[in-house]
Amino acid sequence: MTKKEALQLFEEKKVRTVWDDVEEKWYFSIVDVCGVLTDSKDALTARKYWNKLKQRLKEEGNETVTNCHQLKLRAYDGKMRLTDVADTEQLFRLIQSIPSPKAEPFKQWMAQVASLRLDQMQDPEKSIDQAIIDYKRLGYSDAWINQRIKSIEVRKELTDEWKRTGVHEGMEYASLTDIITHEWSGFTTKQYKHHKGLKKENLRDNMTNLEIALNILAEASATELSKERNPKGYRQQTKIAQEGGSVAKAARNQLESKLGRSVISSAKASDYLLPETTDEPGNDD
Repeated sequence: MTKKEALQLFEEKKVRTVWDDVEEKWYFSIVDVCGVLTDSKDALTARKYWNKLKQRLKEEGNETVTNCHQLKLRAYDGKMRLTDVADTEQLFRLIQSIPSPKAEPFKQWMAQVASLRLDQMQDPEKSIDQAIIDYKRLGYSDAWINQRIKSIEVRKELTDEWKRTGVHEGMEYASLTDIITHEWSGFTTKQYKHHKGLKKENLRDNMTNLEIALNILAEASATELSKERNPKGYRQQTKIAQEGGSVAKAARNQLESKLGRSVISSAKASDYLLPETTDEPGNDD
């Protein structure tokens, strides 16, 4: 299953979801849905409600509960934990067992979430529009968002070029990314994340404007060099990756000589964004 985590908001309450690219449907965290529909004060209360409901439905022989499975989702403590999830059809059935005035509005919201994702698959521009909305909600500046969206475009062009020249997704993509990143920043991706105190967070989402700009320059340079030289496979692309990163390294060195300081920052997004209201922590099943 090719999965992509996402946080959806229903009446300002978070619902963790996973999009399955193969089945082309959403899976929703059942605990989160129970929390929304029962107005639970915290994750622990919602989890207790779901455990009791699950037990009752199992005793009744409810097939929906039997068919529900678990996926790893990010818990409130930042760790990936197995969590009971349900697809849209299963969740519609489960909601019938939860007395709540929010049941119908929630069903409508679920349908909108599913419809929006299918629309985005047909029109990638809608995905970009949604990303802009999400970044603004998190507190990023317009200037940063513009840079980030451009970095996504540049990254996609680079990976398309890698694919065209016979590079395999997964480890080879990751290795080439490390080469580019290390060449201009002095860090591998893992080292860079450690420098910023990140764990599972996306590195690019935690770069400053200057860092993103240099990363864009490195990846765009690698793309153009690859198009010009037409390398074959991973081995030949490693040289291209190093040279692309060196272009950004030269720009970085020149800028730092003018500034008198390093542009590689240990700051992460949470250090400079507006604080977000957080729910009380809790562990998932």
